[in-house]
Amino acid sequence: MRLGLNIGYFGAGAPDRLVEVVTHAERLGFHSVWTAEAYGSDAVVPLTWVAARTSSINVGTAIMQMPARTPANTAMTAATLDLLTGGRFLLGLGLSGPQVVEGWHGEPYGKPLAKTREYVSIVREVLRRERPLEHHGEHYDIPYTGPDATGLGKPLKLILHPHRADIPIYLAAIGPRNVALAAEIADGWLPIFFSPQRFAETYGETFAGADLESFDIAPSVPVVLGDDVDGCRNLVKPMLALYIGGMGARGRNFYNDLACRYGFEAAAKHIQDLYLDGKKAEATAAVPDELVDEVALCGPKERIADLLGAWREAPVTTMICGAMQPEALEVMAELVA
Repeated sequence: MRLGLNIGYFGAGAPDRLVEVVTHAERLGFHSVWTAEAYGSDAVVPLTWVAARTSSINVGTAIMQMPARTPANTAMTAATLDLLTGGRFLLGLGLSGPQVVEGWHGEPYGKPLAKTREYVSIVREVLRRERPLEHHGEHYDIPYTGPDATGLGKPLKLILHPHRADIPIYLAAIGPRNVALAAEIADGWLPIFFSPQRFAETYGETFAGADLESFDIAPSVPVVLGDDVDGCRNLVKPMLALYIGGMGARGRNFYNDLACRYGFEAAAKHIQDLYLDGKKAEATAAVPDELVDEVALCGPKERIADLLGAWREAPVTTMICGAMQPEALEVMAELVA
């Protein structure tokens, strides 16, 4: 199991502080650093910022939102970053949820499985440069041939020669069918709120017979180092409350569904009810300690070492640590090494 660093959304901290943490992770031998986006900072610009100040650590997006970019534009960005970094770029993609897709990007949510399959296929075709791009599917029509087309569009080929035609593509997925799609068409999977204890019961059938030697299972794992276990847990709970309670409507919240699949149905419903009623502090307090301990590493070094046992037994190949404490990165480097 190798280590990654998740620096998440950009904007809360000073840029120099961000670079310090990333370069520290690079010195410790971390495999990769990952950025995120929702409807604030994008994932690409901060990643480019840290890539320019590092030399060996891989740089990945966890995730670039597919509705925000055409597949061709994503391929252009991937090829550019991979070339500039000498082959260090990892392309993490995700569809996001209906609230962001339709409420922020103004795109129809549509059929996520079919849309993702087409999107990834187009990105790979662009990067291979075997022929001018032409794709006529259910979701993407290239060159565009709709009723309002000018008729002037023609198939084009990427001008830039990529450093690698096979840039690794990761998919963020939660639901069983989406995870199965990632195993089928991607090079890696970026799960959030991953429970190593429940991997077999939740995703065992999905990966039955899959070649995990060449597939990277790379969950993002909050890591908070400190002597006060409850205090460390309390730093993770607001994020769990936000996602389980507020990242989606009632009946259409993928993170809430995941907590239910983990056996926390009553707590998930309670958290959502509180959060959607505007009682965010109460929703945070309602997050069970047991759930935090399944998906995060909290407490002193010795406790984290004990919790790591379950992660070693699950088929996790890259643990992407959500941590901005230099000392937490040092502990993880020591324990995983």
